[in-house]
Amino acid sequence: MATPSRESSTVSVGGKGSSLSPAAVYAVSCGLSKLAIDPAALEKLSKSKKHSLISVSDPPADLGSRISIDEARAALAVLLNKLVLSESPVRAAIPLLIQETLDLTSGLETLDFGSALGFLTSLCRLNEKKLEEIGVTGEEICVIESSCAASTAMCAILDCCASSLVKVSDAVAALSSEVVRADAALFDLSVSGDGFSIKDETDVAADMKVFLFGSKLVGKVDSGPFAEIPTVHGSFRKAVSSLHGQTRVELNASIKVKKDIRYRISEKEKAFVGLVLPLAMTIQTMSEASLGRSELVLASIVGDDLQLNVGEVFRKGCPSIDALRNDFNSITSRISAGSDYVQVLHCAYELLIKFREVLAWEAALAVFAIEVDESVEKTSATPLENSKVNGETVKGDKKSEKKKKKTLGKGTSTVRQLLKDRLSSEADASVPNVVKLAKWAHDLAASFDPKDFELDNLLRKLKEIVESNEIRRLPKIPKGTRDFGKEQMAIRERAFSIIVSVFKKHGAVALDTPVFELRETLMGKYGEDSKLIYDLADQGGELCSLRYDLTVPFARYLAMNNISALKRYQIAKVYRRDNPSKGRYREFYQCDFDIAGQYDPMEPDFEVVRVLNELLNELSIGDYEIKLNHRKLLDGMLEICGVPSEKFRTVCSSIDKLDKQSFEQIKKELVEDKGLTSETADRIGAFVDKRGPPLEILSELTSEGSQFLENSGSVVALDELKILFTALDKSKCLNKVVFDLSLARGLDYYTGVIFEAVFKGTTQVGSIAAGGRYDNLVGMFSGKLVPAVGVSLGIERVFTIMEQLEKDRNQVIRATETQVLVAILGKDLTLAAELVSELWDAKIKAEFGLTKRVMNHITRAKQSGIPWMVIVGESELKEGVVKLKNIEANKEEVIQRDRIVEELQKRLSIS
Repeated sequence: MATPSRESSTVSVGGKGSSLSPAAVYAVSCGLSKLAIDPAALEKLSKSKKHSLISVSDPPADLGSRISIDEARAALAVLLNKLVLSESPVRAAIPLLIQETLDLTSGLETLDFGSALGFLTSLCRLNEKKLEEIGVTGEEICVIESSCAASTAMCAILDCCASSLVKVSDAVAALSSEVVRADAALFDLSVSGDGFSIKDETDVAADMKVFLFGSKLVGKVDSGPFAEIPTVHGSFRKAVSSLHGQTRVELNASIKVKKDIRYRISEKEKAFVGLVLPLAMTIQTMSEASLGRSELVLASIVGDDLQLNVGEVFRKGCPSIDALRNDFNSITSRISAGSDYVQVLHCAYELLIKFREVLAWEAALAVFAIEVDESVEKTSATPLENSKVNGETVKGDKKSEKKKKKTLGKGTSTVRQLLKDRLSSEADASVPNVVKLAKWAHDLAASFDPKDFELDNLLRKLKEIVESNEIRRLPKIPKGTRDFGKEQMAIRERAFSIIVSVFKKHGAVALDTPVFELRETLMGKYGEDSKLIYDLADQGGELCSLRYDLTVPFARYLAMNNISALKRYQIAKVYRRDNPSKGRYREFYQCDFDIAGQYDPMEPDFEVVRVLNELLNELSIGDYEIKLNHRKLLDGMLEICGVPSEKFRTVCSSIDKLDKQSFEQIKKELVEDKGLTSETADRIGAFVDKRGPPLEILSELTSEGSQFLENSGSVVALDELKILFTALDKSKCLNKVVFDLSLARGLDYYTGVIFEAVFKGTTQVGSIAAGGRYDNLVGMFSGKLVPAVGVSLGIERVFTIMEQLEKDRNQVIRATETQVLVAILGKDLTLAAELVSELWDAKIKAEFGLTKRVMNHITRAKQSGIPWMVIVGESELKEGVVKLKNIEANKEEVIQRDRIVEELQKRLSIS
């Protein structure tokens, strides 16, 4: 059908709360919208009094930086908006002249955007005026140059046109998937909570599933062009989104001219090119993928002659892959040569136009292939009985009509009709004519252009398809979180059981605290990590945050209840607004063991380290080491190196990263960000390099001439460490401890011994436990000194290790502890209820099943790891017996019905 005409709209700039969008810039560039200055903004410009005109008697040489009429119109719109929004004084003369120029129907291609004076000269020449008559101030020249009007306008045009193709390309790819019978399983992408799934890819895959929902055509074809849809289209989405976000900012950012600014083209143009280059790369990749799908669609058309004729029309009219590559190479070569960046953006736009044509050809071919495919059920009223191919009438095959036809997906069926509706009457899709195929592609390319006002309607309907099927989309889990299935919960419960038994063995009592605390309780306790605290919305006048750890809530509990001594454990979830990675989550469990109260030196410290040693041994996760240091020794070291005391904590935060970064990286941070001298940083580097067996390093640090012996805080720390290491040695767990002077533990509340357990196996998870002494934390809340020391086990990372170990051993993880399966060979629920209830009453863990097929019962028992089965069928029921089957031994025996509980108890007690 013919494209309806559209009346011009008006875009106002400078008004209160108004903003210029990429779509508005594109509409102005195409002549579909006019630009007007808000009356209030114009009045403000007219009242501007600070004017200091500069001499422009010698106009600059023509730099020849010309663009097309449409692009020039877009650049004028951007510049007009920048002048109106400028924080520097701008007169009304130039904005008004630009507004008049936008109304001209020709000559805009003569505007020179190479420099501010070159632009003003060409602008005046176009309007038959002289620049000397208009005049110009230094501030106005700076605003014009800083605006980067031409490059910003090109980005806006690119943004508008590319954004419109994001959903269209998905819909067309889905339609091609139907034609080729692509495997819908290609779009089954799982969403990971640990940050290892790419959002744009999973979003594309989910949309593809929605378009194809209900399809009877999708099959088993898994060729490259379809398998790569989530990756290629996801990258395109991301590149378009990045360009859109930056363009919106640049279009509406005001310009404030500094006095010392030099008149030159802004370096921002290079940044624009850096933003557009990834988009150009994804456009090239999208084009190649679309061409690949088009070839497969073409190959699916039945009939050699028809396929040959369609292929000839397609390859003659569609941009070739060589032409696309030449355009992309032109972009990269211009960037390498450092040539006119506006022309680089112009080339990127031309590449986008070719991609739009390629996509239109893919859409046209897909629609054509469906129309001539007699196995597909069409929803349109026009039958294919009298359709024309190559101008000849093709009669429908009556025999094939009797066969059951396959249907398109609910989404792709609508997409097909939407595309057919975009075709003009001369290219009517109800008559699939090879000669008219090029016209179809031309019409669809025009309908994918934002200047076609029906495109908004098409995009809205595509969005409705996706959103109306939202219930069929797989729900997602937030990043940094995870679900635990039945097998994982089995491992989890086993680990918790071990951990709790160790805690209780040492006399700890259980404690639970709220999942959120008052924000004031948490702030100021975690140093630089305070930025990772999750704040909650204000409810009832209280500012609350999710707990960051379990230690601060424990200290708050002691202070609030005036408790001076307590040995407690707590297993609960904590929350951190962190970047998810493998083994690093935003919601995770911590298992804490703490001892609070007045004790002899190192008495509770020894027990806490011993508890950590027991935990890691009994969890059987493999090799590990416990790195240990002393906060007072660390402070003494910093004092010896010449670090000011007020920088101790922030420097510790940097040193704490040495397990992830090289010292050179840390040194750069200490010097550039923390303000230390290079010499001070080097002295720190010499100390933090020391690590090894505790008694050996301790002997070195206490030997004659050691600088630590001259520092009072260090002497106290070394004396305490000697007591601790001796006790751990007698406890036979010192072999797992490493004295490491680089261990800093960045949390502000540590005051004495600090330690961290690191897994040394193949599974890379980093630290698995940490803790230390915090003598002043309780006093922060109550003013009362309650010394404390504790350890926190990062159970999520331990789970990761345990799960990997189970996979490596190829062991089947039992999700249940069921001992007996009562297998009723039939549907007699009352019999099952009677028998299984006897087992439950006897404390036997049992399940039951109702089915006549005995192999179904056996399969269920094997899959669940249930060792015993009690089988009851009609014959057993008549004889008053049951069959007792040992699954592992594959042996059965007949047991009297009234003795089954007793017999099971005997066998279970033996096993």
